[in-house]
Amino acid sequence: MTARIRPDLESIPAYTPGRSNPGAVKLASNETTFGPLPTVAKAIAEAADLANRYPDNVAGELRAAVARFHGVEVANVAIGCGSVALCQEVVQITCAAPTDEVMFAWRSFEAYPIVTQVGNARAVRVPLTDGYAHDFAAMTAAITEHTKLIFVCNPNNPTGTAYGRTELERFLDTVPEHILVVLDEAYYEYLRVEDHPDGVEIGRTRPNVIVLRTFSKAYGLAGLRVGYAVGDPTVITALLKVHIPFSVNRLAQAAAIASLEARPELLDRTDKVIAERNRVREALRAAGYSVPQSQANFLWLPLGDHSVAYAEASAEAGVLLRPYAADGVRVTAGDQHENDLFLAFATDPAVTARFLG
Repeated sequence: MTARIRPDLESIPAYTPGRSNPGAVKLASNETTFGPLPTVAKAIAEAADLANRYPDNVAGELRAAVARFHGVEVANVAIGCGSVALCQEVVQITCAAPTDEVMFAWRSFEAYPIVTQVGNARAVRVPLTDGYAHDFAAMTAAITEHTKLIFVCNPNNPTGTAYGRTELERFLDTVPEHILVVLDEAYYEYLRVEDHPDGVEIGRTRPNVIVLRTFSKAYGLAGLRVGYAVGDPTVITALLKVHIPFSVNRLAQAAAIASLEARPELLDRTDKVIAERNRVREALRAAGYSVPQSQANFLWLPLGDHSVAYAEASAEAGVLLRPYAADGVRVTAGDQHENDLFLAFATDPAVTARFLG
């Protein structure tokens, strides 16, 4: 006789990370190829000397640093084990019944349906527009009396599309004030749009808006797992109640603080990533691919039913990509030589004839 487990867990898909394979170029995960700066690495090493001690459970020093950076109060900031942990926690603080609904665009961040089902809530997927962006009109129309939470991934993972502040605020104006809206800005540092959408600024006058950011992408700390939320103190207090104790380790906290202090130098590197992203996109378009404009550190290839086969063929050529069922393939912008290896595969006439013909 085995222990009784929730029967619905059998239907929850496991989170699928980007593949790794020794010797292959990995463009399957949205990591940066740049490592921590020397000052950040030093902070990590110093924190390791105290690894026998528990970390600060409330991450007080890091919360204060984030608050100073954004010009908000400490009460407006929560820290999480990556922003994905905060995604699950916002489901926990908003949903209590199986009829409660969590809405998000689809396809978007694949953790959304997982954390929703783990939270015993109902996922409401709203298809993207033909331009692979959030369909705000359809999302507004999908709001019901059961809607408790809405995720807006901007820029969107995996398509890279993004909205400016005007369009975001126009959508937020249609959302009832009792519904929590999460602006997931994991790729915020790669945004280069004229009508720049800073979720923290947008949320200053909207208590039902909470913003998630991460140190995993542009800051180069994916392996340490640390992110944060900025929002109304009432929402932040609720997040602190469901926070898993000590889940943000000492090294992660120290590295995040040091990274904020070195932010100008760190974020200068995003320009290099963006330049490579744009170079790869233009080369792909010249070869006949349809590639939407990206505001993240990756590109989206809407290859439909060819997606899995395309990723397998690329892996055989030594470059790992991230396929999404019958929707498309995501390609992270890596170093120049890594991107060149991918382009050698992608623009090969035999490949384009097979997958684009």
